[in-house]
Amino acid sequence: MGFLLGGLGYIVPFLVVLTVLVFVHELGHYSVARWNGVRIEVFSIGFGPELFGWTDRVGTRWKVGVLPLGGYVRMFGEGDRVSAASADQTAAEASADRTGSFRHKRLWQRAAVVAAGPVANFIFAIVALAVIFATVGQAFTPAEVGGVEAGSAAAAAGIQPGDRILAIDGRGIQRFEALQQIVQLNTGTPMTILLDRGGKNLTVTATPNVISETDRFGSSHQTTRLGISRQRVDYVRHNPASAIWYAGQETWNLTTGTLRAVGQMISGRRSSEELSGPVGIIRMSGEVAEGGIVSIVWFMAVLSVNLGLINLFPIPVLDGGHLLFYVAEAIRGKPLGERAQEYGFRVGLALVLTLMVFATWNDLVRLRIVEFIKGLVT
Repeated sequence: MGFLLGGLGYIVPFLVVLTVLVFVHELGHYSVARWNGVRIEVFSIGFGPELFGWTDRVGTRWKVGVLPLGGYVRMFGEGDRVSAASADQTAAEASADRTGSFRHKRLWQRAAVVAAGPVANFIFAIVALAVIFATVGQAFTPAEVGGVEAGSAAAAAGIQPGDRILAIDGRGIQRFEALQQIVQLNTGTPMTILLDRGGKNLTVTATPNVISETDRFGSSHQTTRLGISRQRVDYVRHNPASAIWYAGQETWNLTTGTLRAVGQMISGRRSSEELSGPVGIIRMSGEVAEGGIVSIVWFMAVLSVNLGLINLFPIPVLDGGHLLFYVAEAIRGKPLGERAQEYGFRVGLALVLTLMVFATWNDLVRLRIVEFIKGLVT
C-alpha cells in the first residue's frame, strides 16, 4: 500500500508526463490540419469543464479541462468522421468557407491529419532519445560476458565469463543492451547463441528461465533471465546526426519489441497480466521521477512510442480505426454508411473500455489493493 501513500510524489510526475505526451499527440493533428487549411475550433488538454484558456487570433480556443486524462482537437466539419452531418451543421457550413472544413478535404488530407498524432509521438521519442544520446550518452557496452550465475540457463548452456556473444537466433549482437532486450522478450523458449571464445566460434543453446520477482511495493511479476552479467557499463556520446540515427534505431526496437510482446499475449505465450493501466503508469511515473530528469525523459520516450503505436491499432475510436475507414472509402470510392460507422465506433469503444478495465484490474491486483479491501470487509 506504499504506492497509495505516495500522494503527490506519484501523481504529479504522472500528470506532467501525460500532459506532455497528449500535447505532442494533439499538436500533430493540429499542425497537419492547419497546413491543409482546416479551421481548428478547440485545442484542449484534458476533458470536462474548462479551467482556463484563451482564444487566438484565428479563432482557436486553447484550453485546459478539469480532468487531465487526455485531450482533443476539434476541427470545423469534423463530425462527418463519425456520422453524417446534421442539417443544421450542413447549413452552417454552407454559409461558411468550406475550404476550412475537415469533411470537405480530400481523402489523403484527412488521412494525413489523423495519422499525424501517432507520427508526432514517434518523432517526439526520437528527439527525446537523441537529446539523451548527445548529452548523457547511449549505453553501448560490448556484448561480453562478465559473470555467469550459478545454476542459471547460461551456466547450463556452458557459457563462460569472457565469452563474447556474436548472435542470437541468427540476429547479430553488437551491444549487451541488445542482448537484454532479446532476453526480456523471450518467453522461456530455446535460443541459439553464437559465441566467440578465445578467437574461436562455437554455438550453444540456452533456454532462459522465467522467474517471479517481487518489487518494493510487494507486487510480483514475471521476468526472463539468462543468468549473465556484463563486465562494465559504457556510455557513448554521439554527435547530433549520429544521435538522431541511433535514436531512430532505438525507437524502432521499442516499437517492434512492443508488437512482439502484444503478439505473444494474443497467442498465449506471454501472460496478459503484464498489461498496465493508468494506476500502473502512475506508479511507474513516481518511481522513474526518483531517478532524475534523464530517467523521466527516457520514460516519456517509451510511453510516447506506446501511445503512438496503440493509436494506430485498427480499432474504431482510435486514429487507426479512422484510417481503416479511410482505406474502405478509398476502395469503395465513397465513405462507409452512417450505420456501419456507428456500429464500428460502438464496438471499438467497447473494446477500448474492456481493455482499460482489465489493465486497471491488473494494476489493482499487483498493488494488492483487492486483498486490502477484502481484508476490510471480512
